[in-house]
Parts: sequence; structure tokens; C-alpha cells
Amino acid sequence: MKIRELTQEWERTARGRLTHNHYEVRLTLEDAARLAALQEMYPKRRVEDLITDLLSCALEELETVMPYKAGNQVIAMDEMGDPLYDDIGPTPRYLELSRRHLQVLAQQQKEPQH
Repeated sequence: MKIRELTQEWERTARGRLTHNHYEVRLTLEDAARLAALQEMYPKRRVEDLITDLLSCALEELETVMPYKAGNQVIAMDEMGDPLYDDIGPTPRYLELSRRHLQVLAQQQKEPQH
């Protein structure tokens, strides 16, 4: 989801799967004021929900702008017949680590809470 789609999502008030983990953050005064303004505009959304949605969108956008660094291995050919090389930049490692952590968190969700 893109940042610009958030307001539409907030109107629908949909939710995704949530982890049992809690994260504590300290915000700048400017960011706190922006969140307060959004919460006033969308009173059905808690500030924590807004933070969750904004962070989710920012992480998705981060994935799309991570630098591609061409490796030496040809992994496919594009529609023009030119070779596409494997990515040896940070994206593959980030995606691998994300998948690994998702599996751990999903397993924790299945375990009974004390």
C-alpha cells in the first residue's frame, strides 16, 4: 500500500494481522503534532493504528527504493532479449531476513500467551 492510499484505508478502517510484540518509540514534537492532526481527522483510528499504518507503508516503500546492484549471474531475459542479472545489493538480504523474522513471529503467534 502506498502512503497516498492510507487515507482511503483509514476510511474503511481495515486491519491486518498484528504481532503480540509492543514497540516503544519517542517522536519529535513535529511528528507528534502531525499524528495528532491525523487522529483528529480520522477519529475512528487510534494514534497507535495510525503509527502502525504509516510504518507499514514506509517499510513497503523502502523495499521499492533499495538500490539494485547487478551481479554476474544472468537469471532471466527481459522482453527485449537483454539479460537480467541477479541482485547482489541489500534487497535480497533484507527480503531473506524479513521472511525469516516473519516465520519466527508467526510461530510465536501460535504459541499460547502467558
